[in-house]
Amino acid sequence: KEAKKVFSGKDVDVKALLKNPQIIIEEITKIYGKMSESGPPSRPMKYPYTFSAKIAQFPLKFYVTNQWIWKYYMVSLGLCLPIFYSISKLANSPGNKAKWAEMKRKEAEEHHH
Repeated sequence: KEAKKVFSGKDVDVKALLKNPQIIIEEITKIYGKMSESGPPSRPMKYPYTFSAKIAQFPLKFYVTNQWIWKYYMVSLGLCLPIFYSISKLANSPGNKAKWAEMKRKEAEEHHH
């Protein structure tokens, strides 16, 4: 006798499933596809007590559109990134690294007399 299991409303041979795991993957994607098609909940939880429920109900769009900090954060990011990049490029140049190593070597010599 062959072992049979009911899988997604069909009788499926277990040995065939073990030989071809692609069938299992297809069935799982069908199940999760149905879950994602359902969309957001029609009625939000009154007291979201799980972390994911709190994230799902957080009004991010409201905060982004109505608070000044989001706008100015993007502006300051656009202005400061090129400046920080140039400072980092200058600080990590081979000439500056050699100069820094020489300064540290002299400082170590002074301490050891």
